[in-house]
Amino acid sequence: MTEWRRAVRTVGRSPSALPLAMMLGIAVVDASTGSEFNLLPVYAAGPAIAAARGPVRNVVAMGGIAIALCLLFAAKADRFGALRMYVALVAIVYVTLAAVYAAWARQKTERRLVDVQEVARTLEDVLFVPLPSEIGPVRLGASYLSASRATRVGGDLYEAMPSPHGVRLVIADVQGKGLQTVRCAAVVLAAFREAGHELEDLTELGLRIEAALDRRTDGQRFVTGILAQISPAGHLLMLNHGHPPPLLLTRDGRISSVEADETVPPFGLSALAAPVQDSVTRLTLHAGDRLLFYTDGLSEARNSEGQFYPVSERAGPLLKQGSPQEALSRIRTDVADFTNAPSEDDSALLLVEFTGEPGDQEDQAWGLQVA
Repeated sequence: MTEWRRAVRTVGRSPSALPLAMMLGIAVVDASTGSEFNLLPVYAAGPAIAAARGPVRNVVAMGGIAIALCLLFAAKADRFGALRMYVALVAIVYVTLAAVYAAWARQKTERRLVDVQEVARTLEDVLFVPLPSEIGPVRLGASYLSASRATRVGGDLYEAMPSPHGVRLVIADVQGKGLQTVRCAAVVLAAFREAGHELEDLTELGLRIEAALDRRTDGQRFVTGILAQISPAGHLLMLNHGHPPPLLLTRDGRISSVEADETVPPFGLSALAAPVQDSVTRLTLHAGDRLLFYTDGLSEARNSEGQFYPVSERAGPLLKQGSPQEALSRIRTDVADFTNAPSEDDSALLLVEFTGEPGDQEDQAWGLQVA
C-alpha cells in the first residue's frame, strides 16, 4: 500500500500525468461511443492543460500526442481525410500554439518570482539577524510573520543588542507596504545598530533614528516604534513612539499593559509636534517578569466576526510557561486559531524575560544613571 501511494504521488507530481490522463479518458469515451460522435477536437484539452505545469517542450509533446490520437480515431471511424478531421487538427494546432505561449509566459513569471524570493531571503538575512536566546540579564524570543505570499519581509522589525548602558531593544512598524516600506525598516535598523551602542540617552537614540529617516527615505512614511533599555538591575527605560504598549507578565502572574507616561509622535512625524522634555517611561523588573513587545499585526488580527485579537486576555496567559521562544510559538498558534485565516498584515513579536534581581549596585558597576 505504501509503495502504491508513493507511485500515485510521483505520477501526480509529473507535469505530463494530468494531460495524458485527460487524453486517455477522451480516447476511452471516443472508443466506446462509436463513430457517430467522434470527439476529435476534444483532444486539444491535453496541450491546454499541459500549459499549467511543466516546460514548453512538454506542451509541444502533448500537442503531438493529441494530433496522433486525432488521426488514429479519425481512421478508426473511417473519417481519415474528411473535413471534420482537418477541422479537429487545426483546432489542436491552434490550441497547442496558444498553450505554448501560455507556458512560456508562466515560466517567465515563475523565474521572476524566484528572483524576488531570493532578494527577499537576502533582505531577511540582513534585516533579521537571528537574536541570541540570552543577552546579559534577559532571555529573548522573537518571531516575525510577513503577510506577503511572495516574500518573507515587510515593514515590521525588531532588534536587541548589548550596550554599555544595558540591553537595548527596538521594535517598530513602518506605515504602508512595498519596497519603500522595507527600505524604511532597513534605515531604522541600521541607525539603531549604529547608535544604540554609543549613545547614552534613549531620547538621543530616537533623534538619531529620526535624522536617518529624514536623510535616507522619501519622507512619505512614518514609523511607530518602541526603544527600550533594561539594566542588569532590572531598571526598564522605554520610549514609545506611537506604538502599541508592551504587555507585562509579572512573576506572580499579573498581566498589564505598560502605557507610556507621555505621548511621543511616531518617527517621521516628530517635526509636527512640540519637543518633549522627558518622555521616558521607567519601570523596575523582577526576576521572572516577562515583557511582550508586538506590532499591530497581532493586536489588529481579526476573526470572521470582525473582532480584534484580545492580546491581554489570550496572549497574556500564554506567556507563563516554557522558554520565550516556546511562548511565542503558542501565541502564533492561538492567533491562527482565532482568525482561522492567513495573516493580512505583517507582525513582529519580541518576548523578553528578566532573569536578574533589582538593585542599584549592579547598575553603578555598569556606569548607569538610575532615576
